[in-house]
Amino acid sequence: MYHSKITGLGYYVPDNIVTNDDLSKIMDTNDEWIQERTGIQERRHVIRGEDTTTSMGVKAAKVAIERAKIDKDDIDFVIFATLSPDYYFPGPGVLVQRDLGLKTVGALDVRNQCSGFVYAISVADQFIKTGMYKNILVIGSELHSTGLDMTTRGRGVSVIFGDGAGAAILSREEDTTKGILSTHLHSEGQHAEELSLVAPGMGKRWVTDIIADNDPNDESYYPYMNGQFVFKNAVVRFSEVINEGLQANNLQVSDINLLVPHQANLRISQFIQQKFRLADNQVYNNIQKYGNTTAASIPIALTEAWEQGKIKEGDLIVLAAFGSGFTWGSAIIRW
Repeated sequence: MYHSKITGLGYYVPDNIVTNDDLSKIMDTNDEWIQERTGIQERRHVIRGEDTTTSMGVKAAKVAIERAKIDKDDIDFVIFATLSPDYYFPGPGVLVQRDLGLKTVGALDVRNQCSGFVYAISVADQFIKTGMYKNILVIGSELHSTGLDMTTRGRGVSVIFGDGAGAAILSREEDTTKGILSTHLHSEGQHAEELSLVAPGMGKRWVTDIIADNDPNDESYYPYMNGQFVFKNAVVRFSEVINEGLQANNLQVSDINLLVPHQANLRISQFIQQKFRLADNQVYNNIQKYGNTTAASIPIALTEAWEQGKIKEGDLIVLAAFGSGFTWGSAIIRW
């Protein structure tokens, strides 16, 4: 039995910076209101036609591959986490295989939204542990901006989200004291509609229904979020799944060198930091710059933290996420 180890990291965000003041020009909101509730100061939005979910993932992947010091032909499998694929089908995993010029390796798409990257590395970890694959490319990428209601009606959701991508190479590690020690995944589907986008979907409203109704007030194809309910559940589940990971490995909170949480809301991260009594240098947040990039948020933050020298060999790194589904998970990593 092997372990899997993150050997390369990369991220990409569009150059186009959208500040809270920029949003206040197109909807009834302001910088103070957004920062007070989310901690977000700015986010990145693609220039339409310049980037897609796939192209951002490819750009992040190229950096990760180079840093892992492998050739693209060494990649055995692709896992792509997103809620915003280029097409309804096929998913972006196969587009990455094409655009990177990879061999005809398998490509898997993960649709677990905010916890998508944690789910994706958990799947990759199992493939590597069993010896089936040696190097797996894992991507989290999101293009939110072109699918949001950028009016006052949609401000409760639209001010939160940004675009971007992060990628990691997971490789076989024979030293079982290093790499991913464990992953822990959960879901509670009874609350699925509290954070959702229901159309177009086969269950309630498909494209033909939307076209037939031609209703300018139809909000079913915009994201819906019960913010307070999501927040209350998030702080509970974050705490539970972090503790679960520590207990599974006989570790204590004091053993954590760096917690990299999904960048959902700075207030959630601050709540968890206070609950676990972690110092500022033990938690990495960048939602202030990028907003919530869903499946991309953890790999972007993890890459930045590594680039800034906040992650060293032997450090204990904890990844944790909660979001739509409701799904949540954690990963305990010895770097």
